[in-house]
Amino acid sequence: MASISPASSAAAAVSLRGVAKHYGAVHAVDGVDLDIERGELFGLIGHNGAGKSTLFKMMLGLVPPTRGEITVGGAQVGGRDFRAARRHLGYLPENVVLYDNLSGLETLRFFARLKGAPRAQCLPALERVGLAHAGQRPVREYSKGMRQRLGFAQALLGAPQVLFLDEPTSGLDPQAIRDFYATLRELQAGGVTIVITSHILAELQERVGRLAILAAGKVQAVGSVQQLREQTRMPLVFELQVRAADAPAAAEALLQATGASATPTATGLRLACPREHKMAVLAALAPLGARVLDIKMHEPSLEDVFFGFAD
Repeated sequence: MASISPASSAAAAVSLRGVAKHYGAVHAVDGVDLDIERGELFGLIGHNGAGKSTLFKMMLGLVPPTRGEITVGGAQVGGRDFRAARRHLGYLPENVVLYDNLSGLETLRFFARLKGAPRAQCLPALERVGLAHAGQRPVREYSKGMRQRLGFAQALLGAPQVLFLDEPTSGLDPQAIRDFYATLRELQAGGVTIVITSHILAELQERVGRLAILAAGKVQAVGSVQQLREQTRMPLVFELQVRAADAPAAAEALLQATGASATPTATGLRLACPREHKMAVLAALAPLGARVLDIKMHEPSLEDVFFGFAD
């Protein structure tokens, strides 16, 4: 069972206790406890159908939970204070639906009116997502990536304190993805809490502070990437480049240090071992000196960790 995050629910920007959503016999979300700290960039990952989008909709008050309590921005979702609190939330859905006949600027003005945000925020929001040059063009002329950036711009209206972003980089090119995460870092530095889902796990690996792995409607694990690596106890992999004549000595040194046998490769040796043997491996190789031409150490990727919990 995943442990609750270190944030207390009183200090958290988002807090869920025993949250479930059932559609008849289908348990889309099934007893989620989770705290997301203020100012945190938090990732939520899982297979299709794991419950991520349903969880987002419940946190936004769009879908009522079957049971449980959700607090966002200091207000209980569905409570008397939540309508005011919701004005300080931003949401980018996975599938952005826009009015093709409106221009980009008209689109933002429409959403600003719905949200009660000042019209004066619309042009700066377009500039922030790199669409100022296309603000007068009709949305039907926008590419998929431009539509996605326009959707992000509408999520920024009203200076939200909590942002929910569902697959936000879909359709973006590499430069646009880099710019997008640079904007998230700026928002986070200003105290904004960001909850993001993505199927591109390599994209999240170095960018989120913590994440939760969701499977079958339940949170399987919560923590930083490094903490999740340690929970799965996946091995470290060492790749050594050594001359063929030096491979037996290196293999014997590694066997003595770790009790694990190295596998010969085209360029030397490969060893998979528990992470607690990392320093023993390095110590065993030190006496070999220049006979070790190169060494690479591979940590389990977020994708490896994800499949370790979700499968």
